[in-house]
Amino acid sequence: MRRQFYFLLSSLLFCVSIGRAQIYDLDELRYRPDSNSLKVEKPELGIRPVKLPMSNLDLKVIYWRHWSSFGINANQASFSDNWQTGGVNSISVGLLLNHKSDYTRNNTNFVTELNLQYGKQKNKEQLPRKNNDRIFWDNKLSLKVANHWSLFTSLTFESQFDIGWNYGVNEVTGREETTTVKSNFMAPGYLAESLGIEYKPDNTFSLRIGTGTARQTFVSDDNVVPTAGDGSRYGVEPGKHFRNDLAFQLTALLDRNIAQNINLKSRYNMFANYEELTDPSHRLEATLTASVTRLINVTLAGILVYDSRQHENIQTSQALALGLLYKIPR
Repeated sequence: MRRQFYFLLSSLLFCVSIGRAQIYDLDELRYRPDSNSLKVEKPELGIRPVKLPMSNLDLKVIYWRHWSSFGINANQASFSDNWQTGGVNSISVGLLLNHKSDYTRNNTNFVTELNLQYGKQKNKEQLPRKNNDRIFWDNKLSLKVANHWSLFTSLTFESQFDIGWNYGVNEVTGREETTTVKSNFMAPGYLAESLGIEYKPDNTFSLRIGTGTARQTFVSDDNVVPTAGDGSRYGVEPGKHFRNDLAFQLTALLDRNIAQNINLKSRYNMFANYEELTDPSHRLEATLTASVTRLINVTLAGILVYDSRQHENIQTSQALALGLLYKIPR
């Protein structure tokens, strides 16, 4: 009986509590913090323009480029007095100076090139002789008018430093001696002005076609000026010191590295007087330089000349030398 009483009493209390209960939404029972619980202060941004100091770099565009080289070559051979297979003691020394300047701006190009060479050779029982002597100065101004093509004008000077002698043997002493002068400074000397078009596909090759070319030949040494019985010399008539020619001229230039340490430099010039187009003069120069080190090099040079005013046959010159060559810039 007592258990039944307690059960009825519990059931009654449960029903009363349910009747008084309220239905709550779970979202409303969740805790929501106050949005203004934490105060955030927004700083005021003080933005204002600032002037930065401009540095004065003083930049300049350099349109000039320069190259120079200085060299000395030497060859020597000696034999004992009892050397049976033949030979002559000899020594030769050669000096050279090359300079090139290039100015390029837009379509305008100016190039000046100076080449100075001088060398002497001494063989036993012979007087010293020149084996190299040249002054060459070339100036060219060009204006590019199309891809690889330009209009150009040029001025070229060529001569030599020292006297060139003819040699003979003295009948009394039996020794060699100088006889007559065959060349000297400005005897001959050449000054050429040319106007035409130039083809230049790259920086290693160019071809000048000088349709309007004038060349002056000078013979300033009276010992070289031909006399009436000698005929013309270097194209200059007997008793005169000057000759002027109007001609067509071709000039081809090549300066190319054919291997890592091997350079080939060549220049070909053809000069045809308009009055004698069938007998033009030709000059071909080629120099092969192999660099052993930065200073030591081996040079093989050759020159071929045909000019009927000087000689009816082809003239040739060849030299192989070991020397020192210093270049700027290196």
